[in-house]
Amino acid sequence: MNLEEKLKDGKFVITSEIGPPKGTNILPHLEEAEHLKGKADAFNVTDIQSSVMRLGSLATCRLLAERGLEPVFQMTCRDRNRLALQSDLLSAAVLGIRNVLILTGDHTVLGDHPQAKPVFDLDAVSLLKVASGLMEGKDMVGNELDGKPDFFLGAVVSPGYDPQELQLVKMEKKIAAGAKFFQTQAVYDLAAFEKFMKTASKFGVPILGGIVLLKSAGMAKFMNENVAGVSVPDKYITMMAAADKKERASVSIRIAAELINGMKHLCAGIHIMPLGWEKYVPGVLEASGF
Repeated sequence: MNLEEKLKDGKFVITSEIGPPKGTNILPHLEEAEHLKGKADAFNVTDIQSSVMRLGSLATCRLLAERGLEPVFQMTCRDRNRLALQSDLLSAAVLGIRNVLILTGDHTVLGDHPQAKPVFDLDAVSLLKVASGLMEGKDMVGNELDGKPDFFLGAVVSPGYDPQELQLVKMEKKIAAGAKFFQTQAVYDLAAFEKFMKTASKFGVPILGGIVLLKSAGMAKFMNENVAGVSVPDKYITMMAAADKKERASVSIRIAAELINGMKHLCAGIHIMPLGWEKYVPGVLEASGF
């Protein structure tokens, strides 16, 4: 079964993430993904993550598919206008890539080419509508397509954002535009996540709770100060601060497992974002009972 079929069947799914390299040395990343074959159901491939120039998501997705791994093509609105976005969606379809996660994207000033001009011709809701239109056989201005794609469209949501009502409104708009599943921003506050899920579950769309592996207390503090909708509790910051450098990975795994076990009865699956710590994902899954 593919990702869509598993979610429809009620299977608890696990997705992980690959950040393509800044260069052409993709093999280690593919091998890390292959180590999770049979454990992770699909693999998100980030699209120039954090506005840092990298190997492209689309090419990486195709390489994963060639190895029998199911990719999720992340597509941001930051770098391409509506022509290029539609063209890349069609390209994904002919390359056999069905899962597409649509995001607005981080601004270019946050990355390693801050002088780059951002595009943002469309936002995530608009691009979801465009992708849905392509599936109906028409481009954004109503021209007929010679062959139409078939996508399983996803979007993102931040359950820890305050006020939660704004995220729920955005979520409804994304569902109306064609989103069939959601992956969340990093979850560290289980009480806030449970509150969010009590309302969001009424939409009847599968939601995968997001897990970001903490690398240090400094990283946790940075997210608290700079990432909207993310709040790392003091107890996790204290745990990471008390761990020496050699112990940080094992403490991070323990925190991730605690979060997963606290949220797995609330949602349809989990999405693990290792941010360069892909080698620790098997340990996270094992510690979580998978």
